[in-house]
Amino acid sequence: MSVEKVDTIIVGGGQAGLAMSEHLGRRGVAHLVLERNRIAERWRSERWDSLVANGPAWHDRFPGMTFDGIEPGSFATKEKIVAYFEAYAKQIAAPIRTGVDVISIRQKAHGAGFLVETSEGNYEATNVVAATGPFQRPIIPTVVPAESNILQMHSNHYRNPGQLPDGAVLVIGAGSSGAQIADEILRSGRRVYLAVGPHQRPPRSYRGKDFCWWLGVLGHWEAKTRDPSMEHVTIAVSGARGGHTVDFREFASRGMTLVGKADFFRDGVMHFEPDLADNIAQGDANYLSVLDEADAYAARNKLDLPEEPEARNIGPDPQCVTDPILQLDLAKAGVTSIIWATGYALDFSWLKVDAFDDKGRPVHERGVASVPGLYFLGLAWLSRRASPFIWGVWHDADYLGDHIAGRAGNIAGADKIASSAAR
Repeated sequence: MSVEKVDTIIVGGGQAGLAMSEHLGRRGVAHLVLERNRIAERWRSERWDSLVANGPAWHDRFPGMTFDGIEPGSFATKEKIVAYFEAYAKQIAAPIRTGVDVISIRQKAHGAGFLVETSEGNYEATNVVAATGPFQRPIIPTVVPAESNILQMHSNHYRNPGQLPDGAVLVIGAGSSGAQIADEILRSGRRVYLAVGPHQRPPRSYRGKDFCWWLGVLGHWEAKTRDPSMEHVTIAVSGARGGHTVDFREFASRGMTLVGKADFFRDGVMHFEPDLADNIAQGDANYLSVLDEADAYAARNKLDLPEEPEARNIGPDPQCVTDPILQLDLAKAGVTSIIWATGYALDFSWLKVDAFDDKGRPVHERGVASVPGLYFLGLAWLSRRASPFIWGVWHDADYLGDHIAGRAGNIAGADKIASSAAR
Protein backbone atom coordinates (compact mmCIF):
# COMPACT_ATOMS: atom_id res chain seq x y z
CA MET A 1 0.00 0.00 0.00
CA SER A 2 1.37 3.43 -0.94
CA VAL A 3 2.04 5.90 1.84
CA GLU A 4 1.62 9.63 1.30
CA LYS A 5 4.36 11.73 2.87
CA VAL A 6 3.67 15.18 4.29
CA ASP A 7 5.58 17.44 6.62
CA THR A 8 2.78 18.05 9.14
CA ILE A 9 -0.55 16.34 9.78
CA ILE A 10 -3.19 18.31 11.69
CA VAL A 11 -5.91 16.14 13.21
CA GLY A 12 -9.18 18.05 13.54
CA GLY A 13 -10.96 20.53 11.30
CA GLY A 14 -12.47 22.82 13.90
CA GLN A 15 -11.23 26.16 15.16
CA ALA A 16 -7.90 24.74 16.36
CA GLY A 17 -7.15 22.89 13.14
CA LEU A 18 -7.98 25.88 10.96
CA ALA A 19 -5.92 28.25 13.09
CA MET A 20 -2.97 25.87 12.87
CA SER A 21 -3.39 25.56 9.11
CA GLU A 22 -3.32 29.33 8.68
CA HIS A 23 -0.10 29.74 10.62
CA LEU A 24 1.66 26.83 8.91
CA GLY A 25 0.54 28.13 5.53
CA ARG A 26 1.98 31.55 6.32
CA ARG A 27 5.31 29.94 7.10
CA GLY A 28 5.36 27.76 4.00
CA VAL A 29 5.11 24.48 5.94
CA ALA A 30 3.47 21.74 3.86
CA HIS A 31 0.60 20.20 5.79
CA LEU A 32 -2.76 18.45 5.66
CA VAL A 33 -5.78 18.84 7.92
CA LEU A 34 -7.66 15.58 8.49
CA GLU A 35 -11.25 15.85 9.74
CA ARG A 36 -13.36 12.76 10.34
CA ASN A 37 -16.63 14.55 9.61
CA ARG A 38 -17.11 18.12 8.35
CA ILE A 39 -15.52 21.45 9.19
CA ALA A 40 -16.69 22.59 12.64
CA GLU A 41 -18.70 19.38 13.07
CA ARG A 42 -19.32 19.79 16.79
CA TRP A 43 -21.02 23.13 16.17
CA ARG A 44 -23.21 21.43 13.56
CA SER A 45 -24.38 18.27 15.29
CA GLU A 46 -23.36 18.30 18.95
CA ARG A 47 -25.06 21.45 20.20
CA TRP A 48 -28.66 22.39 20.93
CA ASP A 49 -30.76 24.17 18.31
CA SER A 50 -30.90 27.62 19.93
CA LEU A 51 -27.23 27.83 20.92
CA VAL A 52 -25.40 31.07 20.24
CA ALA A 53 -21.83 32.06 21.03
CA ASN A 54 -21.20 33.13 24.60
CA GLY A 55 -18.99 35.99 23.47
CA PRO A 56 -19.95 38.89 21.19
CA ALA A 57 -19.06 38.75 17.50
CA TRP A 58 -16.29 41.33 17.82
CA HIS A 59 -14.55 39.00 20.26
CA ASP A 60 -15.32 35.37 19.33
CA ARG A 61 -13.49 35.31 16.00
CA PHE A 62 -10.08 35.09 14.33
CA PRO A 63 -8.22 38.35 13.65
CA GLY A 64 -8.36 37.87 9.88
CA MET A 65 -12.14 37.81 9.38
CA THR A 66 -15.24 39.37 10.91
CA PHE A 67 -18.67 37.76 10.96
CA ASP A 68 -20.78 38.51 7.93
CA GLY A 69 -24.13 40.18 8.59
CA ILE A 70 -23.81 40.32 12.39
CA GLU A 71 -23.48 43.42 14.55
CA PRO A 72 -20.18 43.36 16.48
CA GLY A 73 -21.96 43.35 19.82
CA SER A 74 -24.41 40.55 19.00
CA PHE A 75 -23.96 36.81 19.48
CA ALA A 76 -23.53 34.49 16.50
CA THR A 77 -25.84 31.53 16.10
CA LYS A 78 -24.23 28.12 15.70
CA GLU A 79 -25.17 28.19 11.99
CA LYS A 80 -23.34 31.49 11.58
CA ILE A 81 -20.33 30.04 13.35
CA VAL A 82 -20.24 27.03 11.02
CA ALA A 83 -20.52 29.34 7.99
CA TYR A 84 -17.73 31.49 9.43
CA PHE A 85 -15.31 28.58 9.72
CA GLU A 86 -16.22 27.27 6.27
CA ALA A 87 -15.53 30.71 4.80
CA TYR A 88 -12.31 31.00 6.77
CA ALA A 89 -11.07 27.66 5.44
CA LYS A 90 -11.61 28.97 1.91
CA GLN A 91 -9.97 32.30 2.68
CA ILE A 92 -6.74 30.65 3.85
CA ALA A 93 -7.00 27.83 1.28
CA ALA A 94 -6.70 25.25 4.04
CA PRO A 95 -5.64 21.84 2.65
CA ILE A 96 -8.36 20.00 4.51
CA ARG A 97 -9.66 16.49 3.81
CA THR A 98 -13.03 15.79 5.37
CA GLY A 99 -14.57 12.40 6.03
CA VAL A 100 -11.16 10.99 6.99
CA ASP A 101 -11.08 9.18 10.33
CA VAL A 102 -7.66 8.97 11.97
CA ILE A 103 -7.43 5.43 13.33
CA SER A 104 -3.97 5.53 14.90
CA ILE A 105 -0.76 7.52 15.00
CA ARG A 106 2.49 5.89 16.03
CA GLN A 107 6.11 6.91 16.05
CA LYS A 108 8.16 5.40 13.27
CA ALA A 109 10.23 2.44 14.38
CA HIS A 110 13.34 3.88 12.76
CA GLY A 111 14.03 7.57 12.36
CA ALA A 112 12.01 10.62 13.31
CA GLY A 113 8.36 11.12 12.47
CA PHE A 114 5.05 9.34 12.64
CA LEU A 115 2.98 6.74 10.84
CA VAL A 116 -0.63 7.90 10.46
CA GLU A 117 -3.29 5.26 9.73
CA THR A 118 -6.62 6.61 8.49
CA SER A 119 -9.84 5.34 6.95
CA GLU A 120 -8.68 6.71 3.58
CA GLY A 121 -5.07 5.52 3.51
CA ASN A 122 -1.82 5.94 5.38
CA TYR A 123 0.60 8.82 5.79
CA GLU A 124 4.10 9.52 7.02
CA ALA A 125 4.51 12.83 8.80
CA THR A 126 7.43 14.62 10.40
CA ASN A 127 5.06 16.47 12.73
CA VAL A 128 1.59 15.83 14.10
CA VAL A 129 -0.71 18.42 15.68
CA ALA A 130 -3.57 17.00 17.76
CA ALA A 131 -6.17 19.74 17.29
CA THR A 132 -9.28 17.85 18.36
CA GLY A 133 -10.12 20.32 21.13
CA PRO A 134 -11.35 19.86 24.70
CA PHE A 135 -14.85 18.49 23.92
CA GLN A 136 -13.98 14.91 23.09
CA ARG A 137 -15.79 12.33 25.22
CA PRO A 138 -19.03 13.37 26.99
CA ILE A 139 -19.03 12.55 30.69
CA ILE A 140 -22.20 10.93 32.03
CA PRO A 141 -21.68 9.71 35.60
CA THR A 142 -22.95 6.18 36.19
CA VAL A 143 -25.26 7.36 38.95
CA VAL A 144 -28.72 6.55 37.65
CA PRO A 145 -29.05 3.00 36.24
CA ALA A 146 -30.33 2.65 32.68
CA GLU A 147 -33.24 0.51 33.84
CA SER A 148 -34.68 3.41 35.88
CA ASN A 149 -37.09 4.29 33.03
CA ILE A 150 -35.78 7.85 32.94
CA LEU A 151 -34.46 9.33 29.71
CA GLN A 152 -30.85 10.34 30.25
CA MET A 153 -28.70 12.31 27.84
CA HIS A 154 -25.58 14.42 27.83
CA SER A 155 -25.97 18.07 26.92
CA ASN A 156 -24.27 17.36 23.57
CA HIS A 157 -27.33 15.27 22.56
CA TYR A 158 -29.91 17.79 23.75
CA ARG A 159 -31.55 19.74 20.90
CA ASN A 160 -34.76 21.32 22.21
CA PRO A 161 -37.51 20.71 24.81
CA GLY A 162 -39.70 18.98 22.20
CA GLN A 163 -37.42 15.94 22.08
CA LEU A 164 -38.04 15.20 25.77
CA PRO A 165 -40.96 13.11 27.06
CA ASP A 166 -43.71 14.89 28.96
CA GLY A 167 -42.81 15.60 32.56
CA ALA A 168 -40.30 17.45 34.70
CA VAL A 169 -36.61 17.65 33.86
CA LEU A 170 -33.55 17.46 36.10
CA VAL A 171 -30.52 19.28 34.68
CA ILE A 172 -27.27 18.42 36.40
CA GLY A 173 -24.51 20.98 35.99
CA ALA A 174 -24.89 24.76 36.04
CA GLY A 175 -22.12 26.02 33.80
CA SER A 176 -23.00 27.87 30.61
CA SER A 177 -24.56 24.79 28.93
CA GLY A 178 -26.55 23.60 31.94
CA ALA A 179 -27.81 27.07 32.84
CA GLN A 180 -28.91 27.89 29.28
CA ILE A 181 -30.56 24.52 28.71
CA ALA A 182 -32.40 24.63 32.05
CA ASP A 183 -33.62 28.15 31.29
CA GLU A 184 -34.84 27.17 27.82
CA ILE A 185 -36.74 24.16 29.17
CA LEU A 186 -38.28 26.29 31.92
CA ARG A 187 -39.45 28.84 29.35
CA SER A 188 -41.12 26.01 27.41
CA GLY A 189 -43.44 25.47 30.38
CA ARG A 190 -41.75 22.47 31.98
CA ARG A 191 -41.00 21.91 35.63
CA VAL A 192 -37.20 22.11 35.99
CA TYR A 193 -34.78 21.13 38.74
CA LEU A 194 -31.22 22.43 38.34
CA ALA A 195 -28.29 20.97 40.29
CA VAL A 196 -25.89 23.84 40.96
CA GLY A 197 -22.28 23.07 41.83
CA PRO A 198 -19.30 25.41 42.26
CA HIS A 199 -19.22 28.01 39.51
CA GLN A 200 -18.05 31.43 38.43
CA ARG A 201 -20.75 33.93 37.47
CA PRO A 202 -19.35 36.98 35.69
CA PRO A 203 -21.61 39.85 34.63
CA ARG A 204 -22.65 39.67 30.98
CA SER A 205 -21.79 43.35 30.75
CA TYR A 206 -20.86 46.12 33.17
CA ARG A 207 -20.59 49.87 32.74
CA GLY A 208 -21.24 49.52 29.02
CA LYS A 209 -18.60 46.86 28.33
CA ASP A 210 -19.05 43.12 27.76
CA PHE A 211 -17.46 40.78 30.26
CA CYS A 212 -15.10 39.53 27.51
CA TRP A 213 -13.70 43.07 27.30
CA TRP A 214 -13.34 43.33 31.06
CA LEU A 215 -11.58 39.97 31.41
CA GLY A 216 -9.22 41.14 28.69
CA VAL A 217 -8.20 44.49 30.18
CA LEU A 218 -8.05 42.97 33.66
CA GLY A 219 -5.61 40.31 32.44
CA HIS A 220 -7.83 37.33 33.24
CA TRP A 221 -7.56 35.82 29.77
CA GLU A 222 -3.77 35.85 30.15
CA ALA A 223 -3.75 33.89 33.40
CA LYS A 224 -1.20 31.10 32.96
CA THR A 225 -2.39 28.60 35.57
CA ARG A 226 -5.67 27.77 37.21
CA ASP A 227 -6.00 27.96 40.96
CA PRO A 228 -6.11 24.28 42.09
CA SER A 229 -9.22 25.08 44.16
CA MET A 230 -10.98 26.08 40.92
CA GLU A 231 -10.11 22.88 39.01
CA HIS A 232 -13.73 21.78 38.59
CA VAL A 233 -15.39 25.20 38.60
CA THR A 234 -17.48 26.12 35.56
CA ILE A 235 -18.38 29.53 34.15
CA ALA A 236 -22.06 30.44 33.93
CA VAL A 237 -22.58 33.05 31.21
CA SER A 238 -25.03 33.35 28.32
CA GLY A 239 -25.33 35.00 24.93
CA ALA A 240 -28.93 33.76 24.57
CA ARG A 241 -31.70 36.27 23.80
CA GLY A 242 -29.23 39.06 23.16
CA GLY A 243 -26.98 38.17 26.09
CA HIS A 244 -27.65 38.35 29.81
CA THR A 245 -26.05 37.69 33.17
CA VAL A 246 -26.93 34.25 34.51
CA ASP A 247 -28.84 34.78 37.77
CA PHE A 248 -29.90 31.60 39.54
CA ARG A 249 -32.14 33.56 41.92
CA GLU A 250 -34.01 34.91 38.90
CA PHE A 251 -34.41 31.35 37.62
CA ALA A 252 -35.96 30.40 40.97
CA SER A 253 -38.31 33.41 40.86
CA ARG A 254 -39.75 31.98 37.61
CA GLY A 255 -40.38 28.58 39.16
CA MET A 256 -37.13 26.67 38.72
CA THR A 257 -36.08 24.59 41.73
CA LEU A 258 -32.40 24.82 42.54
CA VAL A 259 -30.67 21.92 44.30
CA GLY A 260 -27.10 21.25 45.34
CA LYS A 261 -24.51 19.16 43.57
CA ALA A 262 -25.81 15.68 42.68
CA ASP A 263 -24.43 13.09 45.10
CA PHE A 264 -25.93 9.61 44.57
CA PHE A 265 -29.08 7.79 43.45
CA ARG A 266 -30.79 4.99 45.35
CA ASP A 267 -34.23 3.36 45.13
CA GLY A 268 -35.59 6.00 42.79
CA VAL A 269 -34.34 8.89 44.91
CA MET A 270 -31.65 11.37 43.85
CA HIS A 271 -29.60 12.70 46.74
CA PHE A 272 -27.93 16.11 46.66
CA GLU A 273 -25.09 17.58 48.65
CA PRO A 274 -25.98 20.31 51.19
CA ASP A 275 -23.81 22.84 49.36
CA LEU A 276 -26.32 24.88 47.37
CA ALA A 277 -26.20 28.05 49.50
CA ASP A 278 -22.39 27.99 49.54
CA ASN A 279 -22.21 27.49 45.77
CA ILE A 280 -24.61 30.38 45.16
CA ALA A 281 -22.66 32.59 47.58
CA GLN A 282 -19.34 31.76 45.94
CA GLY A 283 -20.82 32.59 42.55
CA ASP A 284 -21.98 35.93 43.93
CA ALA A 285 -18.52 36.59 45.35
CA ASN A 286 -16.98 35.94 41.94
CA TYR A 287 -19.52 38.25 40.30
CA LEU A 288 -18.84 41.08 42.78
CA SER A 289 -15.07 40.62 42.51
CA VAL A 290 -15.26 41.31 38.78
CA LEU A 291 -17.23 44.49 39.48
CA ASP A 292 -14.66 45.54 42.08
CA GLU A 293 -11.77 44.97 39.69
CA ALA A 294 -13.60 46.77 36.89
CA ASP A 295 -14.34 49.82 39.07
CA ALA A 296 -10.72 49.98 40.23
CA TYR A 297 -9.46 49.69 36.64
CA ALA A 298 -11.84 52.43 35.42
CA ALA A 299 -10.77 54.76 38.22
CA ARG A 300 -7.06 54.05 37.77
CA ASN A 301 -7.22 54.69 34.04
CA LYS A 302 -9.71 57.58 34.33
CA LEU A 303 -12.16 55.89 31.95
CA ASP A 304 -15.37 57.77 31.22
CA LEU A 305 -17.69 54.79 31.67
CA PRO A 306 -21.20 55.17 33.12
CA GLU A 307 -21.42 53.99 36.71
CA GLU A 308 -23.79 51.12 37.38
CA PRO A 309 -24.49 50.86 41.13
CA GLU A 310 -27.64 48.80 40.55
CA ALA A 311 -25.46 45.95 39.25
CA ARG A 312 -24.51 45.26 42.87
CA ASN A 313 -28.07 44.62 43.93
CA ILE A 314 -28.39 40.94 44.83
CA GLY A 315 -31.83 39.76 45.86
CA PRO A 316 -32.72 37.54 48.81
CA ASP A 317 -32.16 33.82 48.61
CA PRO A 318 -35.24 31.91 47.43
CA GLN A 319 -36.75 29.19 49.61
CA CYS A 320 -35.10 26.42 47.59
CA VAL A 321 -31.76 27.88 48.73
CA THR A 322 -32.61 28.63 52.37
CA ASP A 323 -34.46 25.32 52.80
CA PRO A 324 -32.74 23.10 50.21
CA ILE A 325 -34.05 19.80 48.91
CA LEU A 326 -31.53 17.10 49.77
CA GLN A 327 -33.53 14.17 48.41
CA LEU A 328 -35.82 14.03 45.39
CA ASP A 329 -38.02 11.04 44.59
CA LEU A 330 -37.93 11.37 40.81
CA ALA A 331 -41.15 9.49 40.15
CA LYS A 332 -43.14 11.49 42.72
CA ALA A 333 -41.66 14.73 41.35
CA GLY A 334 -42.68 13.71 37.84
CA VAL A 335 -39.11 13.78 36.56
CA THR A 336 -38.92 11.84 33.31
CA SER A 337 -35.63 13.23 31.91
CA ILE A 338 -32.15 13.93 33.19
CA ILE A 339 -29.75 16.09 31.20
CA TRP A 340 -26.14 15.74 32.23
CA ALA A 341 -24.33 19.03 31.59
CA THR A 342 -21.25 17.53 33.19
CA GLY A 343 -18.53 18.33 30.69
CA TYR A 344 -16.13 16.24 28.68
CA ALA A 345 -13.07 14.06 29.10
CA LEU A 346 -10.09 13.97 26.77
CA ASP A 347 -9.83 10.99 24.44
CA PHE A 348 -6.55 10.48 22.65
CA SER A 349 -6.91 6.71 22.31
CA TRP A 350 -5.89 7.02 18.64
CA LEU A 351 -2.58 8.62 19.58
CA LYS A 352 -0.33 5.63 20.33
CA VAL A 353 2.66 7.52 21.70
CA ASP A 354 4.20 7.92 25.12
CA ALA A 355 3.12 11.52 25.64
CA PHE A 356 0.65 11.26 28.53
CA ASP A 357 0.75 11.18 32.30
CA ASP A 358 -0.79 8.45 34.45
CA LYS A 359 -4.20 10.16 34.20
CA GLY A 360 -4.13 10.27 30.41
CA ARG A 361 -3.40 13.98 30.21
CA PRO A 362 -0.97 15.25 27.55
CA VAL A 363 2.48 16.16 28.81
CA HIS A 364 3.47 19.38 27.06
CA GLU A 365 4.87 22.88 27.43
CA ARG A 366 2.59 25.44 25.72
CA GLY A 367 1.41 22.67 23.39
CA VAL A 368 4.87 21.31 22.57
CA ALA A 369 4.75 17.66 23.63
CA SER A 370 7.48 15.64 25.26
CA VAL A 371 7.68 13.56 22.06
CA PRO A 372 9.63 15.43 19.34
CA GLY A 373 7.37 16.53 16.51
CA LEU A 374 4.11 16.11 18.45
CA TYR A 375 1.94 19.10 19.37
CA PHE A 376 -1.37 19.73 21.13
CA LEU A 377 -3.70 22.63 20.37
CA GLY A 378 -7.09 23.83 21.57
CA LEU A 379 -6.97 22.35 25.07
CA ALA A 380 -8.06 24.21 28.17
CA TRP A 381 -5.16 26.05 29.79
CA LEU A 382 -2.75 25.00 27.03
CA SER A 383 -0.82 28.22 27.59
CA ARG A 384 -3.35 30.45 29.34
CA ARG A 385 -7.02 30.81 30.21
CA ALA A 386 -7.91 31.94 26.66
CA SER A 387 -6.48 28.81 25.02
CA PRO A 388 -9.68 26.84 24.25
CA PHE A 389 -11.54 29.85 22.85
CA ILE A 390 -11.59 30.97 19.22
CA TRP A 391 -9.33 34.00 19.62
CA GLY A 392 -7.09 32.23 22.14
CA VAL A 393 -6.42 29.14 20.01
CA TRP A 394 -5.38 31.39 17.10
CA HIS A 395 -2.55 32.87 19.18
CA ASP A 396 -1.47 29.48 20.51
CA ALA A 397 -1.34 28.24 16.90
CA ASP A 398 0.94 31.17 16.04
CA TYR A 399 3.39 30.04 18.71
CA LEU A 400 3.30 26.42 17.54
CA GLY A 401 3.70 27.55 13.95
CA ASP A 402 7.02 29.17 14.86
CA HIS A 403 8.12 26.03 16.67
CA ILE A 404 7.22 23.71 13.78
CA ALA A 405 8.80 25.96 11.16
CA GLY A 406 11.95 26.26 13.27
CA ARG A 407 12.08 22.52 13.71
CA ALA A 408 11.78 22.04 9.94
CA GLY A 409 14.77 24.33 9.46
CA ASN A 410 16.81 22.48 12.05
CA ILE A 411 16.02 19.10 10.48
CA ALA A 412 16.93 20.39 7.00
CA GLY A 413 20.20 21.76 8.37
CA ALA A 414 21.04 18.48 10.07
CA ASP A 415 20.31 16.57 6.85
CA LYS A 416 22.65 18.87 4.91
CA ILE A 417 25.43 18.31 7.42
CA ALA A 418 24.90 14.55 7.30
CA SER A 419 24.93 14.57 3.49
CA SER A 420 28.16 16.58 3.35
CA ALA A 421 29.82 14.26 5.86
CA ALA A 422 28.82 11.23 3.77
CA ARG A 423 30.55 12.73 0.70
